Amino acid sequence: MDKLSWYSASEEVKQLLVLATDNWENSSLAEEYINQALEKAGDNIDVLVGAYRFFFYKNKLEIALRIAQKVLKFVEDNENLPIEWEQLQPILRERQTEANIRLYVNAYASQGYILAKMGQIEAAKLITERVKTIDKHRESCATTVFEVLTKQPDDDDE
Repeated sequence: MDKLSWYSASEEVKQLLVLATDNWENSSLAEEYINQALEKAGDNIDVLVGAYRFFFYKNKLEIALRIAQKVLKFVEDNENLPIEWEQLQPILRERQTEANIRLYVNAYASQGYILAKMGQIEAAKLITERVKTIDKHRESCATTVFEVLTKQPDDDDE
C-alpha cells in the first residue's frame, strides 16, 4: 500500500480504497468498497475526505454532502470551533495555514459547491460567500462558485 502510506488507516481499509480506485469504472462495486472502508475506518478523517470526494465525482451528491458534513463536525470537535459564523470566521482566517483548518475550509467550500449542484442556490451562495471572505488565495472552489451563482445575466465578459 505504498501509494497510501500517508493514510492513517489500517491496511485492510487501505486495500478497500485501492480496490475502489481500481474498480472506478464499475461504480456499484467501487461504491461497495468505499462503504466497506467507511464502515471499518469509523471516523478516520482521511477516509472521510476520500469518501466525500469519491461520492461527489460519482454524482451521489446527498451522500457526498452528508460525509462532508461529518468532516466539518470532526474538525469542529477536534479544534473546539464555535458554531456561529461571526465567531468562527476570525478563527478560520487567523489559522488558515493549519492542516485541520484548511481541511475545514475546503470541506465547507465543497459543501457550498455540492449544494449549488443540488439546486440549493441560496444556501450555496451563503457558504461560498463566507469562504470567499477568508480564502484570499482562491485555494478552494468557493470564490468561483460564488461568482457563477451571483453573475447577472446581462453581465458581459469583457
